[in-house]
Amino acid sequence: MIVVMEKRDDAIRDVVGIGNAIVDILAFADQAFLTRNNLVKGSMLLVDVERAVAIYEAMKPVLELPGGSVSNTMAGIASLGGTGSYIGKVHKDKLGEVFREGLESIGIGFTTTPSLYDVQTARCLVIVTPDGQRSMATYLGACAELGPDDVEAEIISGHRLTYLEGYLWDAPMAKEAVIKAAKLAHRYGCQVALTLSDSLCVDRHRESFRNFIQNHVDILFANEEEITSLYETDKIDVAVELGRQECNLLVVTLGAQGSLIASGDNLSKLDSIPVSQVVDTTGAGDLYAAGFLFGITHGYDPVVSGRMGAVAAAEIISHVGARPEESLSKLITSPFD
Repeated sequence: MIVVMEKRDDAIRDVVGIGNAIVDILAFADQAFLTRNNLVKGSMLLVDVERAVAIYEAMKPVLELPGGSVSNTMAGIASLGGTGSYIGKVHKDKLGEVFREGLESIGIGFTTTPSLYDVQTARCLVIVTPDGQRSMATYLGACAELGPDDVEAEIISGHRLTYLEGYLWDAPMAKEAVIKAAKLAHRYGCQVALTLSDSLCVDRHRESFRNFIQNHVDILFANEEEITSLYETDKIDVAVELGRQECNLLVVTLGAQGSLIASGDNLSKLDSIPVSQVVDTTGAGDLYAAGFLFGITHGYDPVVSGRMGAVAAAEIISHVGARPEESLSKLITSPFD
């Protein structure tokens, strides 16, 4: 039982992602390390360059890889056989080249003009604890310079869907770029998807997120903590009901418990894909989004797309790092009826 991926020869690409262009630096450590460095388990904290250097010097890095939430999603889409482009800001430095080459090597277009200022390329220090949870300290650096001028109508109109990162709300110019992209996408008849990124990010920008979702978002991605924070309730069913009233398609990931997909009057609960060992949850939500967006832009319904997302997420948590090690297109082995 194999899903035959649709082959299309038109000039329109699947997804353009807009996000923080970050290089991930991963290390394994215990809870004591998090406590010593004032890191919150399972969340992302923004840090300045001095603190980023201090944490890096205390780490024992095992990998340095192109990262960033939406960038990870674009890598997953490419691994599934999809097409896309990326908009994000790096500097002309070593980490900037690591990031650019990582996207271009998998066929994702990346033509954003590099930063002209003396600000380093962003990096995310990812601490993976023995239970597979990741805690992140992020120095945004050049990311914060992303602005409306980096969003070109020709790029947005050349894709079926524009995918946006909630973390961009932390930089005022980047937020303006997101709003411009969403307006352009709808002007050209393209869909807009948003990931809320992190519950602490939601806490910082709740009202702005609500307004943006109501006016611009077709597909909303969130995990349980993010969606309940958005609607200020501790009941997931209440949050889902409120969310489905504000966007056409709501996707809530529940970790090992699977996911919920609300589309119109339909609410579907999907199981996760079991793995023999959870090694690192970094990028699980990003890769779920990759499978889902690949499915949607290739004409599959939301439930089938959600199952593709579950397959992609299962692959990513079985190893260290947020980029697929196996070709995801080879793992889609069911018609998902």
